[in-house]
Amino acid sequence: MTATEWRDLGLALVVLVVAAGLPFFGTPYYLTLGVTIAMYAVLATSWALFSGPTHYISLATAAFFGLGTYVTAVGIDHLPYWLLLPIAGVIGAVVAGLVGLATLRLSGVYFVIFTLGLAEFIRQVITWAQNLMGTRGLYVLTDLGEREIYWQLLGLAALVFLGGWLIGRSRLGFALRIIGDDEEVARHSGIDTARAKVMLFMVPGAVASITGAIIAPRYVYIEPALAFAPILSFTVVIMALLGGTGRLWGPLVGVIPFTFLTEWVARWFPNQSTLVMGLAFLVIVFLLPKGFVGLIDGARARARGAFA
Repeated sequence: MTATEWRDLGLALVVLVVAAGLPFFGTPYYLTLGVTIAMYAVLATSWALFSGPTHYISLATAAFFGLGTYVTAVGIDHLPYWLLLPIAGVIGAVVAGLVGLATLRLSGVYFVIFTLGLAEFIRQVITWAQNLMGTRGLYVLTDLGEREIYWQLLGLAALVFLGGWLIGRSRLGFALRIIGDDEEVARHSGIDTARAKVMLFMVPGAVASITGAIIAPRYVYIEPALAFAPILSFTVVIMALLGGTGRLWGPLVGVIPFTFLTEWVARWFPNQSTLVMGLAFLVIVFLLPKGFVGLIDGARARARGAFA
């Protein structure tokens, strides 16, 4: 590892230790906010692991997240909670693999539309099944509080960052960067593009499902409209693009300010949340195409040029 990599690793450990202390020093409000930030940090970072190098915009986060919440909701009375998390991850990875095999030959708007419809399809299937059983939702009653949920999400975030760091230095990461630059060139270079994309697509699928399983006790009552809310997928995309997908830590830079923005809007303009989301997306696309990471890299390049 280079000196820069050791420095980044040390900084990440310091941030992790400081963040882990929030339940001891923060107020209940800031702990609640911390849970939200940790959740979106996990989702946006895992989303960027696939969509960043491949440039495939996935709106399937809500589908995998919802599956995870229902794994906990259905299994909490029959299996230990800690066993439900890996089960959710396996289910999310398998579903993502099947979806990837069917759709990752598509590109552009077709892939976006399919992934957006996936969450709605699963939501309708679960709604139909619950109507047959005469129920509208499921209760998730546990002893887990905000503090325990926060620490679980923080641990999952650390694993996602470590996994992303390893993938970025692996043959798979190298192959995906070539695919993102020119998929046709990658195919002619001997790279199995379909296999590489499916393998990486399974990562955010598994992570989102585990995140949903962890968050389920926070909701207490799980119903399809809550578990598979499409706004979740759009929020994750906006946060990741705002921070920038060019660096592993980029999505986190977008998650924190956007979480505070949405909290402020929800408090003062509760009926305009969707409008703010739309405006934020337009601003990012037109003014920050590479996110905050692009601004930071540009400033560094100008500084090096000034002292050269």
